[in-house]
Amino acid sequence: MTEIDDEQPRVPPLSSPPAQPPLGGPPTPPALGDPPATPDPPQVSPPPEQLQVTPAEPPQVSEDTDESPGDPFEGWPASESAAVIEESPVDGSSVEHVRGEVDVPDGFTVLEGTPLGNRRSVGIVVSRFNGGVTNRMLRVALDALLEAGVAQEAITVMPVPGAFELPLAAMALAKTRRYACIVALGAVVRGETPHFDFVAQECASGLQLAGIETGVPVSFGVLTVDTVEQAEARIPKAADFVRSALEMADLFARLRASARG
Repeated sequence: MTEIDDEQPRVPPLSSPPAQPPLGGPPTPPALGDPPATPDPPQVSPPPEQLQVTPAEPPQVSEDTDESPGDPFEGWPASESAAVIEESPVDGSSVEHVRGEVDVPDGFTVLEGTPLGNRRSVGIVVSRFNGGVTNRMLRVALDALLEAGVAQEAITVMPVPGAFELPLAAMALAKTRRYACIVALGAVVRGETPHFDFVAQECASGLQLAGIETGVPVSFGVLTVDTVEQAEARIPKAADFVRSALEMADLFARLRASARG
C-alpha cells in the first residue's frame, strides 16, 4: 500500500480585488512602498521682452531773436520814469488819474524798459465789431509801431469777430513764441442790457491770463465806454497801447540779459 505524501503543495487562495471607494469618497491611498506622486511643476511663461523706451527729448523753445551777444542795449536811450501814457480828456472833464513820476532813491538797482521796437516782432489782434472805431485804432497802432522802429514785415495783424474773441487770439499768437509782445485792440460800448459787463470783464481777464500763462506781454487796448462818441474821442490812445507793449517787451529783454550776465 502506497503511502500518500501528506505534504501536497498548497495553492494560496485567490485574493479578491480591492474594494472600490464609493463615488465621491476619498481617493485610495497608495500602496505601501510606492513612491509618493510628485505634482507637475507649474508652467511659467517666459517674461515678456523688455521694451526699449527712448525718453522723449524736451521741446525746444525758441527765445527772442532780438538779443545779440554782449550788451544788446548799448547806445539805446535811457528809460524815463516820468513818461505818462494817460492823456488829458478831450472834453475837459476831470479824470481820476494822478500825474507824476516814479522817483527811486539812489543806491537801488533800477530795471526799466524803453518803448522801442528795433529788431522786434509784434502781433496785433483787433476786433471787427464796432469796426468804425477799431479800424481807426488799428491805423494809429500801425503808425506808432513803425515810428518806434518795428519793421513792417515784423508786424502780424489778426482780425477776430469781437472783443470776446481777443483773449484766445492773443494767447494763440503768444504761444508761437514769435512775437515780443501782443497788442489787443477793441471797443465795447455800453448798451441797454448787461451784455456790456460780461464782455468787458471777460475780455480784460482773458487778455491778462494770456500774458500770465505765456510770459509774453499783452497790452489791453480795449475801449470800454458808454457812448460811441467817447470811443471815437479815445482812438488816439491806440498809440499808448502800442508803447506800453513795447516797453514791457524791452523790460523783459533787459531782465533776461541781466540774469544771464
